[in-house]
Amino acid sequence: MPKKTSASSSKKRPAAASAVSRPARQRITEFTRLQLFVRAGGRCQLPGCNHYLLEHHLTKAPGTFGEMAHVVAYRRGGPRGGSSLSPAYLNNVDNLMLLCQPCHTLVDRDPKTYTVNRLKKTKRQHEERIEHLTGLSANLTTDVVRFTATIGGRTVRIPFDEITKAVEPYYPRDRKGTEIDLTNLDDRHSGFLDVARQKITASISALAERTLDGTETHRLAVFALGPIPLLIHLGRELSDKMNVDVFQRHRDTEDWCWKSSGANVSYTFRQVREGTDKARVALCLSLSGCIDPSSLPKDIDQRFTVYEITLVGQSPNPGFLRLKTDLDAFVAMYQMALREIAGVHGSISELHLFPAVPAPVAVHCGRALFPKIDPTLLVYDADKAKGGFSLSIKVN
Repeated sequence: MPKKTSASSSKKRPAAASAVSRPARQRITEFTRLQLFVRAGGRCQLPGCNHYLLEHHLTKAPGTFGEMAHVVAYRRGGPRGGSSLSPAYLNNVDNLMLLCQPCHTLVDRDPKTYTVNRLKKTKRQHEERIEHLTGLSANLTTDVVRFTATIGGRTVRIPFDEITKAVEPYYPRDRKGTEIDLTNLDDRHSGFLDVARQKITASISALAERTLDGTETHRLAVFALGPIPLLIHLGRELSDKMNVDVFQRHRDTEDWCWKSSGANVSYTFRQVREGTDKARVALCLSLSGCIDPSSLPKDIDQRFTVYEITLVGQSPNPGFLRLKTDLDAFVAMYQMALREIAGVHGSISELHLFPAVPAPVAVHCGRALFPKIDPTLLVYDADKAKGGFSLSIKVN
């Protein structure tokens, strides 16, 4: 097992004896040391460690606490040794990894697990990641909003590493972002919706005060899971001065990255029932599931004209939303539907909305409204315990 070369050591170590015909161990140059630290971003290159090696982990005192480990050992009898590679290459930066002391010990004690090929792959992936991150421009930052609430007694957390992957080529302005966590609220309590809406409004208002100065448009990345009515309210609170990207959690891959290929979704808008009162209108969004007009509350009677936006060529299903362009296409269809309803029914004051939609669609149902043009949304929520839809909140 070769001696470990510590980046924190300032003492010159004696040359190691050669194995077989290999010459005495040559010194790793200061330029090679610098190259390695820069390529590694000053962090341990073993996957899952990522330990910062330019300060002491406990005292935070500055220093160089990394060790330079050989992928192929310099001595033939060392870990991953026996190679016929030239001594000059063995001390080249391409054959060196920056590791913390425990990780260096680990890979050298178990060369059967940490093989040459495995360490080369590990080194390459780490250095490509560092090069990518350090190459990002300052104008590629995005402010992150995480919204979580209990749905049917379950809560899904949104890990930061999944957010980082989903927003590429942008990157989060900071790790904390804006977190609207409603999981500690009891959704069975009569005042739940009022408290939840107040918290959403306060959080988005605080975000706007921090980021909007009137001189530039900011980008916002929204990761949201919760009751549909609250997602619509969240969308209504988002400023139109921001470029808002809303992300979808995909059930098949259990991540938040929009798919990069596949067939586009088409939507259709149609009237499914004509009512007797021109001022009474309902809109069903049959996307994640099918909404039967006969299942609507008894108050949505024959006086109401009922419209529907649904999918073309496939039955409504929870997994239909895969591409970012499919979300954009829905927004265009939704706004067109609101204009057509206004053209037929005039300036109605209220529109009864029955949504069976994924979270990003719900957010845009609120955000796509024009305050002085579109009617107030009376948003209904499907509740099996209550036997169907019931009026939940008013938006706009």
